[in-house]
Formats: sequence, C-alpha cells, structure tokens
Amino acid sequence: MLAGAAAWGAPKTGEDARQAQMALTRLEATALEHGEGVTRDTGRAAQLYCEAARAGDAESQYRLGWMYANGRGVERDDSAAAYFFHAAAEQGVAQAQAMLQRVGAPDGSVPACMRPPPPPQPVVAAAPPPAPQPVWAPKAIATLVQKMAPTFRVEPQLVLAIMKAESNFDVDALSPKSAMGLMQLIPETAQRFNVKNPYDATQNIRGGMAYLRWLLAYFEGDVALVAAAYNAGEGTVERYRGVPPYRETREYVERILRTLGAVALPYDKRITAPSPRLAAIREQRTALR
Repeated sequence: MLAGAAAWGAPKTGEDARQAQMALTRLEATALEHGEGVTRDTGRAAQLYCEAARAGDAESQYRLGWMYANGRGVERDDSAAAYFFHAAAEQGVAQAQAMLQRVGAPDGSVPACMRPPPPPQPVVAAAPPPAPQPVWAPKAIATLVQKMAPTFRVEPQLVLAIMKAESNFDVDALSPKSAMGLMQLIPETAQRFNVKNPYDATQNIRGGMAYLRWLLAYFEGDVALVAAAYNAGEGTVERYRGVPPYRETREYVERILRTLGAVALPYDKRITAPSPRLAAIREQRTALR
C-alpha cells in the first residue's frame, strides 16, 4: 500500500539510474523553459517535463500543469492542467493543490502527452517473456504462504512479491500511516477482511491473501492493476484509468511484474463483480499504445 513505502528498503541500482535520469530530464526541461544557459524552448521543455511526468515525477507534473494552465509552450488546457496538478498534489506538492482551485477538478481524461512513445520495431524475433524471479523469504513465512495460498486460489509468488515489497517480511512492520504487519494492512483493510490482530503472521497473511483474491477478481487478473491497487488503492486506479502516475506506484508495479514474470493471473469471478471502470481502463490503455 502507498503508506508502506518505507518497507521497500534501499533502491536497486536500476531504480537509482531511473531516478537520476528523471531528475536530469527535469533539469533540462527547466533550463529550456526559462532559457537558463540555453536557447529558450518552451515546447521542448513541455515534452521533457512530460517524459518525467510519465515516470511519476511529481515536480515535473506540477510544472507541466502550470504550463497547460497558462498556455506556455502548449495550448492552454484546463483539463490537462487539472490532471497534472491532481497527480502532483497527491504526491505531496502543496502548490498543486492550490492550483486545482483555479483550474477545477480533473475530468478523468488522460492528456495525450502521457501517451508513451511507440516501442522500436524489432529486427529479430521477439524475446520470450522474462522468467519469474524466485523470492527469498524466511522458511516459516514461505511455508505459511504455500499452505494457505490454495485456499484463496492466489499464486504464492504474487503473495511473496507483495510481502517483500511491503514489509521485507517484518512481522512487526508499522508504516507512518498505520499500515501493519507482513502485508502492511491498513486498519480499514484489516477490518474489511476480518483481521483481528494484524501482527499475527497467520491472520495478516490471510487478510492480505483475501484482499489479493478480491483485487484479482475486481481487475480480472490484470497483475499491473492489482499491484497498483494494493499500493495506492483500487479507487485511485479507477480514477486514473490505470496505474496512477505516482513514481512510487509505478516502480512498485514494475517490481511485482518483474518478480512474477507474468502480466495476468487466474482469478475467481465468483468473489466479486469486475470494476465498473475496467472497460474504460482497457480503452484508455489501448488509446495510449
């Protein structure tokens, strides 16, 4: 869950490199926007801000929102401005919240600027999908997961990947926003899935598996959406029509996908009806390709 960010531990080298690149992209955009040491080019600045915004950089999202709100380097578009201000505000940029008072609430549309560039055409046959990466876990916890997973019809590798991301297998983990235990259940989630003691490993895993089972049914087995919802909430995923543009969440989803080696998993459709926004999410995903 979003509150459990501290449980990630030290970032990996690849993530450090991505963050460094994102910062460099933002600095280049700022220089171009203001003509600092280079010829001023607000159009190119907007493009670079958008590259960093797609990766979840909150400051770039705020600056791009400002450009859309003022028609600077881009055509004025309050809807696009609201999208970027809202994303930045939810990542803690206070000025973005103030700007939302000016441009209004986002209307749910995703700016064209957020469309990722098309992948290069392969010159050789497509590589096979990456193999799953085994997750090391303490033997007692791994045994519990393997024992309980069939009851919930949840892939053990998914449970262990989420658990490692959330708490690094710390039974006593507590986040600044009160996410608790191995699977970092917030109080509302613990209550929702009848977890009386979140610091009891068996109860915590049972609650986390019940939530994952529900998310898998709600998003029809789409691992990226399930992981994003576990991190940021299913309502946030629905509001952004996909993985929200938060750096933490996007890195979280990448980790889970890389560990799992799969983009879809079986699910039990009897658990819950699918998200009423799922068709819109899929439509948006198709449009952004």
